[in-house]
Amino acid sequence: MKANPNEFDLKTFLHRFGLFIYTGDPEGDLLLIEDEIRELYELNVIEKEEFMEAMSAVRSKRKALDGR
Repeated sequence: MKANPNEFDLKTFLHRFGLFIYTGDPEGDLLLIEDEIRELYELNVIEKEEFMEAMSAVRSKRKALDGR
């Protein structure tokens, strides 16, 4: 697992699966991204380690939004 969740590129990760999420609402985008990540994991498309990295990146981005 990467040491810093900021290094994990959510956009590139989602694009690997043909997922493009942009609603214009950053908080709404993060909710949709989180749902997609969970679904990818539940469908066994991604491994647990990648799931954890992606979710950590979502949490990091959410904290950054809360701090603005």
